[in-house]
Amino acid sequence: MASLSKTSQWQALSAHRDEISAVHMRDLFDREPERFKNFSLELDGLLFDYSKNPVTGQTLSLLVDLARTAGLEGWRERMFAGEAINTTENRAALHPALRNRSGKPFTVAGKDVMSEINRELDNIRAFTVSVRSGIWKGANGQPICDIVNIGIGGSDLGPGMACQALAHYGKAGLDCHFVSNVDGAHLDGVLARLNPQTTLFIIASKTFTTHETMLNANSARDWIVTSLGEDAVEKHFVAVSTNREKVAEFGISASNIFGFWDWVGGRYSIWSAIGLSLATYIGMDKFEDFLAGAEAMDNHFIQAPLERNMPVMLGLIGIWNNNFLGASSLAILPYSQALARFPAYLQQLEMESNGKAVARDGTALDGHCVPTLFGEPGTNGQHAFMQAIHQAERLIPVDFIVVAEAHENVLTPHQHFQHQQVLVANAFAQSEALMRGKTAREVRSELEAQGLCGSELEKLLPHKVFPGNRPSNTILLERLEPRTLGMLIALYEHKTFVQGIIWGINSFDQWGVELGKHLAAEILPELSSDAASHNHNSSTNALIERFKAYHRDNSSHRT
Repeated sequence: MASLSKTSQWQALSAHRDEISAVHMRDLFDREPERFKNFSLELDGLLFDYSKNPVTGQTLSLLVDLARTAGLEGWRERMFAGEAINTTENRAALHPALRNRSGKPFTVAGKDVMSEINRELDNIRAFTVSVRSGIWKGANGQPICDIVNIGIGGSDLGPGMACQALAHYGKAGLDCHFVSNVDGAHLDGVLARLNPQTTLFIIASKTFTTHETMLNANSARDWIVTSLGEDAVEKHFVAVSTNREKVAEFGISASNIFGFWDWVGGRYSIWSAIGLSLATYIGMDKFEDFLAGAEAMDNHFIQAPLERNMPVMLGLIGIWNNNFLGASSLAILPYSQALARFPAYLQQLEMESNGKAVARDGTALDGHCVPTLFGEPGTNGQHAFMQAIHQAERLIPVDFIVVAEAHENVLTPHQHFQHQQVLVANAFAQSEALMRGKTAREVRSELEAQGLCGSELEKLLPHKVFPGNRPSNTILLERLEPRTLGMLIALYEHKTFVQGIIWGINSFDQWGVELGKHLAAEILPELSSDAASHNHNSSTNALIERFKAYHRDNSSHRT
């Protein structure tokens, strides 16, 4: 963005913003009876409505010009061609190959990778059939009832979110659990509910050296060995990793190692063997539906013109709100309890990908890029932070994600429909309220109708005025099922890519997480040392000493 912001296209957008800044979205809708039709896109049961943003046709035309100036189409071709667009690590970012069901070749460094991918999918299928059918048995001959995925970051957020979202498709009698936090309370709380004889652990770590993951894995191993003996490890652990030597040292059989490739970034890895827990939970056929949904979005992203391209429009709307309207955050509000973990998933996807301070060439960015993402399922968010989105001075755009048809389980169809009507009514009402607002004249009329007048009315009136003109997108899914979830995730993946290209950054590295890891490795031995710490700043040194003091007189319970 260092150079892009100096281009004529960027300057034209800045001038255009000034020209339309006084135009309220109410006026845009009044002027354009076909606004929804002109500012929405649909693909296979997924509707994207971006009409409730302060944009005109000219705005979008200028944004598309900006995307072309940034070379979006060329970078898109390079990604799908398997070129090393992750320049700081000299790697491809070819996650679309993982969901390629068409049989067309995908190459990395001139080599077609589809045979390897399909072979790994065959291995995953064999494993899922074995566990789901009861053929796979624990050390004492009992079938598996619980799967515990131990990972962190992309090895946890993706499969954990998807298993929750697709719980309706999960196999009865088979539950999935996810442990990521190195806080022992996380693992302890999961293990307390499980029977070691019927529990299978998936250790998901590319290097099999990630400290948090391996500490949790080794504690889980001790739990199994204590109950079932050393020989039980082979029956109760599998690994998703590229480090076969370390996995073997752990005691996992070579036949129970599922691999992936260095061109699969962690936050883009759910489509690989990192999705093993999801595939086992919902079955391989449904997992392939999930892949097919993502592939459908890939094909749309490749083929649709930029002006009618869903990920491009989602990305460009974000650029407009962020870089031209000054929004520094984005609320993700899924009006679906099944998607409760989707905001957390997108936090990693977008903020780890695009949370950068320098461009691809190493020069400093001259403006902010990725917004701060947060979210909560509706209607809970309405009773938490929506007040600030409606009336606070700072602009906070919103993505509403709504599911039209809910799955039924215990509640009757009629009860589900009642709940769904209230849920969806709230979602649509929030987006309209953000767009319309409520003028002082409307508030005055409303209060007068309630019998208020004089100073009492004037005192209350300013508190009930809503400025409106607050941007939001609405994504409406016909049903939340494997295919549509795959489409939804791929939509946001490509949106993230689009924005990274326009900002001129590498969306596929994450050096920002390394410094904390390095310092943690230095501090860890100091927490158990008798010597006073003098290696850090006064605050960190004091905190280390205070922690040691807390534990010095309470060590008898630890072994």
